[in-house]
Amino acid sequence: MIWNQAKECMSRDQLQELQGKRLVKIVEKVYHNVPYYRKKMQDIGLEPGDIRGLEDLEKLPFTTYEDLNAAYPFGLAAVPKSELVRVHASSGTTGKPKIAVYTRRDIDTWSECAARCLTMAGITRDDIIQVGYGYGLFTGGLGAHYGAEYLGALVLPMSTGNTKKLIDMMIDCKATAIACTPSYLLHVAEDLQKEGLIDKIQLKTAICGAEPWTDEMRAAMEERLHIKAFDIYGLTEVMGPGVAADCECHKGLHIWEDHFLPEILDPATLKPLPAGQTGELVITTLTKEGMPMLRYRTKDLTSLETSKCQCGRTMARIQRFKGRTDDMLIIRGVNVFPSQVEAALLTIDGTTPHYMINVDRVDNTDTLEVQVEVEEKFFSDEVAKLENLSKQIHDKLREALGLNAKVSLVQPNALVHSDGKTKHVNDKRKLYK
Repeated sequence: MIWNQAKECMSRDQLQELQGKRLVKIVEKVYHNVPYYRKKMQDIGLEPGDIRGLEDLEKLPFTTYEDLNAAYPFGLAAVPKSELVRVHASSGTTGKPKIAVYTRRDIDTWSECAARCLTMAGITRDDIIQVGYGYGLFTGGLGAHYGAEYLGALVLPMSTGNTKKLIDMMIDCKATAIACTPSYLLHVAEDLQKEGLIDKIQLKTAICGAEPWTDEMRAAMEERLHIKAFDIYGLTEVMGPGVAADCECHKGLHIWEDHFLPEILDPATLKPLPAGQTGELVITTLTKEGMPMLRYRTKDLTSLETSKCQCGRTMARIQRFKGRTDDMLIIRGVNVFPSQVEAALLTIDGTTPHYMINVDRVDNTDTLEVQVEVEEKFFSDEVAKLENLSKQIHDKLREALGLNAKVSLVQPNALVHSDGKTKHVNDKRKLYK
């Protein structure tokens, strides 16, 4: 199913022509309406007339988290406050949150993009969808909610924090879809299995996002819940969930290029990389009115595939994220991403998706410990089985990371099972002051 055939399947030539026109328009808008951007452009001797199309994109300055922090809270707004109808903010762990503001038209655009994503997952007006993302300043809850209502589905706005009630409503209301973080969905699956309720649900589809996850994690949730799981991508600064999502082919996340202009740049040189190479995803918003973003550095590492998808859509596909430029760990000279650890663990029978990476520096040497929750049965078996499982995990991590890690096996529920984004890294080295 395709929500907007004319847009989602337009030719690349048509798309690039549209992008060029919208880029010229948005540059002129921010130059004349956002003093912060105007100064950035004037500092490099750039005027709106210098941007005539996509070929001039590289001339534009970048936008970073530091810019959002410096302009906090409304310094990047491109319209008067009287035209703004919504504020969202990221749940940043340091400094000020990343603020985003929206006009009424922005909300409509967001709803359209989210509806496209949900339609790719097979959701229709006949579905009942539970929204298990947090509501409020976080974009997840309302983003999925508005998208589902836009396509006419019946929405159960569950939010997070009460898994028992969510399960009760899932069964009583016969929910057919759920939108939540992948780690929370596995937490829900654990509770359903524990209570013997798997056969009571009518769930068919899950739309998971807000944190990185792997194909192995997708397979685990699909097997446990007998559903189809789809990935959705978004970020507060650009819009929220609905920037991109995967279709039934699962060959990458279709990014809605009529609204979001993507680039893949070398994180070191900030120069464009050849097609297919992995680099930092940079996004320019082409239609956002309230707070347009010029070349926003997402810090997400990925590549783009621009060939036509088997589903019929022509929009570029963001390939599986390799990590982020700011959550990459360098341990004894080796680059390590949490997603590598997760993928390795999910290939080993007996482990759960819950783990914690502990990094420290002892006597000027980095240490790496991975705590892994394992199934209860291993703690009732002989010690030899635990030792064998520990060795399997050690060897698999060595293969995946190129590093020796201390493996600590812990009982189920020994680690924090979050209703929202799950923290997987505890870096005690204090490398930055």
